[in-house]
Amino acid sequence: MGNNISNIAGIVRTHAANQPNNIALIQGDRTQTWGQLYERSCMVANALKTAGVGPQDRVAFLDKNGIDHFEVFYACGLLNAVSVDINWRLAAPEVAYIVNDSQAKVLIVGPDFVPILDAIAGDIPNAKTIVVIGGHSKFPSYDEFSSSGAKTDPGTQSAPEDVAFQLYSSGTTGRPKGVMLTNNNFFALIPFAAEIWKFTDRTVNLVAMPLFHIGGGGWATAGMALGAKSVIIRDVNPAEIVTLIGKHRITHGFLVPVLLQFMLMVPDVDKADYTSLELIAYGASPISEEVLSASINTFKTNFMQVYGLTETTGATTILMPEDHDLTGPKRKLLRSCGKIVPGMQLRVVNSETGNDVPTGDVGEIWVKGGQIMKGYWNMPEETAKSITSDGWFKTGDAAYQDEDGYVYIFDRVKDMVVSGGENVYPAEVENALMGHPAIADVAVIGVPDEKWGEVPMAIVVRKPDVPVTEDDIISFAKERLAGFKCPKSVTWIDALPRNPSGKILKKDLRAPYWEGRTRKVN
Repeated sequence: MGNNISNIAGIVRTHAANQPNNIALIQGDRTQTWGQLYERSCMVANALKTAGVGPQDRVAFLDKNGIDHFEVFYACGLLNAVSVDINWRLAAPEVAYIVNDSQAKVLIVGPDFVPILDAIAGDIPNAKTIVVIGGHSKFPSYDEFSSSGAKTDPGTQSAPEDVAFQLYSSGTTGRPKGVMLTNNNFFALIPFAAEIWKFTDRTVNLVAMPLFHIGGGGWATAGMALGAKSVIIRDVNPAEIVTLIGKHRITHGFLVPVLLQFMLMVPDVDKADYTSLELIAYGASPISEEVLSASINTFKTNFMQVYGLTETTGATTILMPEDHDLTGPKRKLLRSCGKIVPGMQLRVVNSETGNDVPTGDVGEIWVKGGQIMKGYWNMPEETAKSITSDGWFKTGDAAYQDEDGYVYIFDRVKDMVVSGGENVYPAEVENALMGHPAIADVAVIGVPDEKWGEVPMAIVVRKPDVPVTEDDIISFAKERLAGFKCPKSVTWIDALPRNPSGKILKKDLRAPYWEGRTRKVN
C-alpha cells in the first residue's frame, strides 16, 4: 500500500480511504485510527487556514513526540503548508530564532514548554497565532483551536517540488539552518523503504527518536506512507521500550547506538519477548562492535546500519543484515556504513579539487539524487556552498570506499585533527580506544600544541569499578595506532555532550582549549 502516494497529504487521504478502522497511532493508552487521524488533521488544517495559513506558509511545533504532532504535520500537508518541528531541547533564545527565521505564522506549544513560550512570546512577531496543548491563560488551547475547524478536507493540492517539512540542522557549527525537504525528496526514499526496510500495512513501527530529527520524523513518516501502525514513545525509557516490543508486537524500529547500549543494561533484558521483531535500524553516531554484537545476540533480529543527514532526507547508505557477520570473513564490514541506497549516487572526493580520490583513500562524501534537499531556507549562499551546480551535496563527512563499494566513515571533516601536517581522524582513534575494558565512552579532539599545531586528546567516560590511568590508555593506543594518531593526554568526564541525533558535540569539547586561538580545520 502507499506506492502511488506522491505527497504528505496523500498519506492520510489514502489510508483513511483504504483502511479507516485500522489503528494508525498508539501513544500510551491512547490510539487513533486512520479515519480518526484524517478527520482530526482536517479539523486542524481548517483551523490553521482560518488563522491565515496558506500554501507554503510555515507552522512551527514545539513539543515532544505524540499523536498531536502527527495531526499538525498532516494538517500542514492538507494545506500545502510547511511543518517546522523545533528541537525541544533548545533554550528559549534558540527557539525564538527558529520561529523567527522560519517566519512561522502559527506556533503550537506543548505543556512542558510553556516556560519557554512565556519567555519568548514578545519576541516572535510573525507568529500571529499561538496555541498551547493543555491550555494557557493568554492563548487558546489546542483542543479549543482544533475543534473550531470543519471536518472536511480543505482540498488543497501540492506539487512535487513544494516544501513539505523544514527541519533545522543540529547546529554543531554556527546557527541552525532550515533544511527544506520537498514531497519529491521524501517520496524518493519510499521505494527502498518498501523493498529494503520492508514496511507494509502489517508493520508495527517503533517511533522513539525525536520527531524534529530526520531519524524520528522521517522514519515514522516512511512507515506511515506504506500503511504502518506507529507506536510513539514520548520520553525515551529503555526499560519501557523493552516491554513495549512484546506488548505491541513491534516489528520495526530505528534506534541510536547509545539507546541500544542502555537497553542492554535493562535488568532481565535477555528474558523479554522479541519474537515479533523483523528489523532494527541504527545510525546517527558510531557503534562499538561490543554493543552491536550484544544487541544482535540479545534482540535476535535483523540489524541494518543507516548513514545519512537531514539534508539527504535520511538514509543514503545501508549496511544490510547479511553484512552483519560477527565471527566470519565479513566481520570487517561491521565498521562500514554500507553501500549507497538505490536511486542515489555517491563519490569520495578531494574537497579542495573536486576530483574523486583513489579507492581506499580518505576524502569527503558527496551524494546526488532525489533525496537531496531543495536547499537551506533563506540561505542561498550556504546552499550554493553545499550543493554543486550539477547537484552533488557535500556532506562534510570524511570516508573511504573499498573496491566493493562499501563506505567507511572516518569523521566529520571539521573534526579532523591536523597534527604536524598529518590528518588524524578522531573516529579511527575512538574505535581503537573503545576496545579498552575500562572505557565506557570516548571522544577524541584536537588541542593546541606549540610544536605540532594540534595533537589528539582523549576525553574518556570510565566504566565504574574498573581502574585505569592516563598512561594505561595512551599505551593501549600505541599498541594499535601509529604514534601521531595516539592521544597525547587523557581527560576524564562523567558523560559526553551529545545533540539530539546522538552525535558528540566536539565543538563544545574543543571550545575551552581553543579560546583565543584559531584552528586550521574549521
